[in-house]
Amino acid sequence: MNSNANTMNHCFTAGAQDLDPQQSPPPPPATTTSTEPYQPQRRLRGFAATNSNSNSTATTTTPIKSRKEREKEKERTKLRERHRRAITSRMLAGLRQYGNFPLPARADMNDVIAALAREAGWTVEPDGTAYRQTSPAPVQPPPISHFNSIQQNISNASNVGANPVLSVESPLYSNAMRNCSVRSSVDCQPSTLRVDENLSPASLDSVVAERDAKLDKYSSVSAIDSPECLEAGQLVQDVHCREHANGLPKASYIPVYVRLATGLINNFCQLMDPEGVKEELQHLRSLNVDGVVVDCWWGIVEAWTPKKYEWAGYREMFNIIREFGMKLQVVMAFHEYGGPDTGGIFISLPQWVLEIGKSNQDIFFTDREGRRNTECLSWGIDKERVLKGRTGIEIYFDFMRSFRTEFDDLFTEGLISAVEVGLGASGELKYPSFSERMGWRYPGIGEFQCYDKYLLQNLQKAAKLRGHSFWARGPDNAGYYNSKPHETGFFCDRGDYDSYYGRFFLHWYTQVLIDHAENVLSLASLAFEDIQIVVKIPAVYWWYKTTSHAAELTAGYYNPSNQDGYALLLEVLKKHAVTMKFVIAGFQAPYQEIDEALSDPEGLNWQVLNSGWDRGVSVAGQNAQPCYNREGFTRLVETAKPRDHPDGRHFSFFVFQQPSPLIQRTICFSELDYFIKRMHGEISN
Repeated sequence: MNSNANTMNHCFTAGAQDLDPQQSPPPPPATTTSTEPYQPQRRLRGFAATNSNSNSTATTTTPIKSRKEREKEKERTKLRERHRRAITSRMLAGLRQYGNFPLPARADMNDVIAALAREAGWTVEPDGTAYRQTSPAPVQPPPISHFNSIQQNISNASNVGANPVLSVESPLYSNAMRNCSVRSSVDCQPSTLRVDENLSPASLDSVVAERDAKLDKYSSVSAIDSPECLEAGQLVQDVHCREHANGLPKASYIPVYVRLATGLINNFCQLMDPEGVKEELQHLRSLNVDGVVVDCWWGIVEAWTPKKYEWAGYREMFNIIREFGMKLQVVMAFHEYGGPDTGGIFISLPQWVLEIGKSNQDIFFTDREGRRNTECLSWGIDKERVLKGRTGIEIYFDFMRSFRTEFDDLFTEGLISAVEVGLGASGELKYPSFSERMGWRYPGIGEFQCYDKYLLQNLQKAAKLRGHSFWARGPDNAGYYNSKPHETGFFCDRGDYDSYYGRFFLHWYTQVLIDHAENVLSLASLAFEDIQIVVKIPAVYWWYKTTSHAAELTAGYYNPSNQDGYALLLEVLKKHAVTMKFVIAGFQAPYQEIDEALSDPEGLNWQVLNSGWDRGVSVAGQNAQPCYNREGFTRLVETAKPRDHPDGRHFSFFVFQQPSPLIQRTICFSELDYFIKRMHGEISN
């Protein structure tokens, strides 16, 4: 009985002592008569220990208060982690954008250091072995068994808290050991890289945690992460010097091409003013323009007789361009040129094609009222042998193959850097749905161009295949060229464009556009093997803020507010490794003051450009209207090189559309010089 009382008294005393934060818990008694195992009392810590001397009421509220504090600490930890991830995201974005480093999306420190090494002229093997290219090849590494023994020794040393000793006789390890200690490699921090503070941490899915894990894993066996080491220090310094040798990182350089004026080649394929061309090229070279763009007109080269191509004028022009040492992009122009703002210059389709059109007008695009548009051939004849025994795509292929054969020497020399393939009206991949010759004026919605007999036959097949033959018709409530969306039953909010029939028709209408691009680009890839192919995409930005996007629908882009109308086309461009040249509009347009258009050029630019970049498509740009002031040029630069893009995306090149010669000589030369320097990265603002 006394023994039990003593035991209970002892436990009570121990429990009381356990509540005192200044005392340590007593050891278990040496002997006890209790049959139960001894359970030491858990010592209170933290806020619970601090409040242990308070009254019973305060004691009951202590867990609640400590829980709140723990939650606050968790939030502070999350903020610190987000801050670290934001810094890493900026560093990686800066390396991608301004250093042109091909870092993967989930890059770690090994990827960064390997990219730095390669940029500095080093060779980095897949196993991590690094050496200078001028140095002899590294010796073979020791056998695997040697590495295993070293790793075992390191593990044993780590377990007892000792510093590991490396004896790996590879060049990377031996150089590292000669220039820094193992302790410094473990204790020092990774090298700090200078980044642009204007970059915003748009993505917090960085790899700080993975990087830290890998750094902790390899810090005990490699000195490569130490800034005191010869390798890491030299890598960062060499890359820094190389990137900033001209004051700017390499990735900020965007080549600028200038389109030469139309009309230099007459309708008989003769160069009209060779001296004028030389004067223009001399001036462009003084501005450090990278190259020029020249339109090769189908209506001039194959003007009179099928399969008889005349290239003499272009040969003379290209020879002059070669003398000035400038790059050249050529445009396979399969469309008509001319209008009220072209200075009286008119280039039609080939005369023999127009002769066929007199007896068969359905080779041209046709609107709902039956009016024919001769700007380009209808896509309905892409596979119809109605052009002297040839189909539409065979016509395009023969023309491109003739050009490739005629100027093989220029391709071999590398003078021709890219070939742009015209795929529709104005050389852009679009239906001629808003043609001024048909009376269209901005901001009209345009009209569908699918009423030639070949496209109607295609529509009938599609409707029959769908099981609704009565859908083989165009919409009868889509308005006219200059209508507004809310004035029509098809394009208004909750209009027929979103009905079952409307969705079927619009899917078919845009699929014809995509099929045309697929057919022509497949043959262009054969004609221009290993040559960069470019396709120009229009900027139809008016009525972009409406739900239907009526102007885009009539142009062939099924891009209402509830879906991406450019995704399928971009997949085709990616399939053929084609560069998308997007027309940047809205910065200098006289239409901006018309509020009723509900236009949004910036929104359209954002959608199309990022949609292309997200799918891995090379993106280039061209201004829609000539620029006359610095504000317009600045906005073009900001579009071409978005500062806050998390992956550092930018245009692969830019084509500048020149204003009229009079304005060019009086206003635009100084501004154009500023623009080119901004695109080349010579000035930052």
